[in-house]
Amino acid sequence: MAASDRQHTLAKSVSMTGTSLHTGEQVTLTLQPAPENFGFKFRRIDLEDKPFIPALVEKVQKVERATTIAEGGVNVHTVEHVISALAGMGVDNAIIEMDANEPPIADGSSMPFVELIKSAGLQEQNEARKYFEVREPIYQETRGGTILTIVPDKKFRISCTNVGPEGRFTQYFSTEITPETYEKEIAAARTFVYYEDIAPLMEKGLIKGGTLEAAVVIRGETLLSKQPLRFADEFVRHKILDIVGDLMLSGKRILGHVIAVRPGHGPNTELARAIVAQYNQMRSMVPAPVNIPVGEAVLDVNEVMNILPHRYPFLLVDRIIGFEGESKCTGMKNVTINEPFFQGHFPGHPIMPGVLQLEAMAQVASIVLLRMPENHGKIGYFMSANNVKWRRPVLPGDTLIIETEILKTKRSIASGIGRCSVNGQVVSEADLMFSVVDR
Repeated sequence: MAASDRQHTLAKSVSMTGTSLHTGEQVTLTLQPAPENFGFKFRRIDLEDKPFIPALVEKVQKVERATTIAEGGVNVHTVEHVISALAGMGVDNAIIEMDANEPPIADGSSMPFVELIKSAGLQEQNEARKYFEVREPIYQETRGGTILTIVPDKKFRISCTNVGPEGRFTQYFSTEITPETYEKEIAAARTFVYYEDIAPLMEKGLIKGGTLEAAVVIRGETLLSKQPLRFADEFVRHKILDIVGDLMLSGKRILGHVIAVRPGHGPNTELARAIVAQYNQMRSMVPAPVNIPVGEAVLDVNEVMNILPHRYPFLLVDRIIGFEGESKCTGMKNVTINEPFFQGHFPGHPIMPGVLQLEAMAQVASIVLLRMPENHGKIGYFMSANNVKWRRPVLPGDTLIIETEILKTKRSIASGIGRCSVNGQVVSEADLMFSVVDR
């Protein structure tokens, strides 16, 4: 498994101090390492019991000009920039400690948080990084003219159009989101505001920490700022920065292409809710007898047949129920009395042949190989099986869970391991080798 396929946390604790946007108070923010599968959680260390607030969309309370999360009456404002930096830089698990209810606004971008993360360094963890691969397009449109769509893609991409009042400062930018592109193209883009929107708030003293060092103020066609624009299209890049942070509130790294027109925190967080809804719908599609694992992505039988050349009666995978990173895949086979091999294996005592369990492992492993861009349109030949063990019989009515992992690829040869289980009990396992060739 490549390092990028594993979860990462921070290698050490790091802190920064600055001014919060809304209260103007000094706040110290500390990023702490966290265990595998922890995700991102804020912690208010200024309160007596130092409560945690998970950075999840179900905790979102307000989305007016920033994203606020809350739990049990405890809230944290303006969370999107620090979450965006963590997600964009490849951090999966972290505790975000603060001694106030809002992170430092700094220069209005996420670059100060990126530098903080880089100063800590990343620590690779043992668990595989989990992705939710968007399988069906998600579309949302608001009366205010916001259009947000996610379409299937093997990468995480964002294409965004910013449109200001009366069409001012219309900008477009599109990029794949990786730690490298995030740091170079997105992180430095600063918050921008329209003067007519913030003048009432300034009069009421509601943005005491707001300065021309922390945002670009647009007044008519004039830009008010302490420094020149960092990009000619800085505003749309900041919109992408916000999208990265807001969508991470779904609690999942996604594979999909986000297409956004006039995005904002409200629509962004609603899109995060839609991601969670599609994920939960995918989970519900997977039959769940005892001990059947639920995967992060689902391929139905038609999608399986788009990848594999096998057909009845030799297709031995009904569904793919999970991917972990780029090397692990879990499939499922419902074994029924209607299987043609039960007629002769054996009459009156039907048992699934062990060699067909081995073939099922090979088919699931082949899905991993044939999804790789360089192998599209090819076919995987089963070359050998070593250390094969059949431990328990598989009977009609069993649900066979087939887990495989590709351990090594070299040119057209790949090796891996496979395991079949029923109700949590291993029934067969083997070391596998394949050759990937043109059809």
